[in-house]
Amino acid sequence: MPAGRLGPAAQSARRPPPLLPLLLFCVLGAPRDGSGAHTAVISPQDPTLLIGSSLQATCSVHGDPPGPTAEGLYWTLNGHRLPPELSRVLNASTLALALANLNGSRQQSGDNLVCHARDGSILAGSCLYVGLPPEKPFNISCWSKNMKDLTCRWTPGAHGETFLHTNYSLKYKLRWYGQDNTCEEYHTVGPHSCHIPKDLALFTPYEIWVEATNRLGSARSDVLTLDILDVVTTDPPPDVHVSRVGGLEDQLSVRWVSPPALKDFLFQAKYQIRYRVEDSVDWKVVDDVSNQTSCRLAGLKPGTVYFVQVRCNPFGIYGSKKAGIWSEWSHPTAASTPRSERPGPGGGACEQRGGEPSSGPVRRELKQFLGWLKKHAYCSNLSFRLYDQWRAWMQKSHKTRNQHRTRGSCSRADAARREVLPDKL
Repeated sequence: MPAGRLGPAAQSARRPPPLLPLLLFCVLGAPRDGSGAHTAVISPQDPTLLIGSSLQATCSVHGDPPGPTAEGLYWTLNGHRLPPELSRVLNASTLALALANLNGSRQQSGDNLVCHARDGSILAGSCLYVGLPPEKPFNISCWSKNMKDLTCRWTPGAHGETFLHTNYSLKYKLRWYGQDNTCEEYHTVGPHSCHIPKDLALFTPYEIWVEATNRLGSARSDVLTLDILDVVTTDPPPDVHVSRVGGLEDQLSVRWVSPPALKDFLFQAKYQIRYRVEDSVDWKVVDDVSNQTSCRLAGLKPGTVYFVQVRCNPFGIYGSKKAGIWSEWSHPTAASTPRSERPGPGGGACEQRGGEPSSGPVRRELKQFLGWLKKHAYCSNLSFRLYDQWRAWMQKSHKTRNQHRTRGSCSRADAARREVLPDKL
C-alpha cells in the first residue's frame, strides 16, 4: 500500500534510473550532491501524519552557484519517481511537493522521501511516517507451568495494524503493594507475548496490563487480576501409546504417562482424549477419562487407522478447588483396528434352516447388552472381561459360520452359539 495516494498521474510514475537502488530503510540527514559542493534540506524533516492527511514539503539547495537549480530537481518516494505535476518551483533553489490523502506507510521504519539532482544523485532525504495511534490492547491471558514463572499473550487492538512501529510493554505488580515491573522476554509464544521467568509470589494476586505506544500516541489495556495458582498448566502427557485390544475389531487401548510437573508439585490431574479417523479432520472428544492414565476406546470402525491425542488439566493445587488450564494436545499417535471377519454386503450371510429356532431374539439381547456395557463402562474403572469374552466368542462364531457356509452348512455354528452363550452371560 503506497504512502501517498497520488491520483491517476502518480500511478504512472516512472522508476528511477537502473543505477539507483531501492532504499530499504529510511534515508536520514541531508546527503551532498555528486559534486560535493552543494547540500539540500527537506522540510519538514521526518514528519508523522495520520492516514488521510496531506503533506506540503520543500527541497532547498544551499551553496554557491553554479549548482543544481529547482528546475532540475525531482522527488522519489520509496524509490519511485513522483510525477512532475505534484511539484512546483518556488524559487531558483527550492522545489515544493504536494501529496494528498496519504495511505499508511509501507514500512514501519518510515517511507523514503528523497530529493534528487538532475543526474539522479541524492541531495536530501526524509522519513515519512503515516499511520494510526495504537488501540487499546485486550484479551490478555496468562499461564504458569511451574508456579514460578508466568507467560502472557494479548491481542493488539480491534484493527491491530497501525502502519507504524508500535511498542508493547507488559507491566505487572502485586495487587495491594509493590512497584510496577516490566516484562523483558517478549515474543516467546508469538508476536504479542511475554515471559516472566522468576521472582513471582504465590497466594497473592497480581495486576497485569499492557501498554502500547508509537509516534502518534499510546493506549493501555484493562487490568487483569490473577493468582498464579489459578493459572497453572502442564506440558502435554508424554509417551502416549495406542494399541489393539487383542483381536477386537472395534476397540483401541490408549495409555500415557503423567506430565512430570504433576509429580514435582503434587498436583492432581484430569485428562481428555480426542481421536479421529485418518481421512477426517473432525475430532471426537472423550471427556470422562477422570484422573486415569489409560482408556479403552470402543465402538470404532474395523480396519481403520485412528489418530489419538491426550491433554491434561491440573487441579487440587495446594488444596485449591479451582481447575487449572488445559495443556496443549500431545503429538498425534496412530494405530489401526483389526479388519472385520464378518461377510460384507453381498457376501452371502448364512440362511436359517427350517425347523431351527430363530436367533433374532438372541441377537437383539446381545445388542442391548453391548449398548449398556459401552454406555456404563466407557473409559471407566468397570471390568471389560465379560465384554471381551463376548466379543471374542462372537468373532470366533462368525469365522465358524463362514467356514461351514462354504460347505453348505451352518448348523454347527448355530449350535455353538446356543451352547456357549449361557456360559458367558
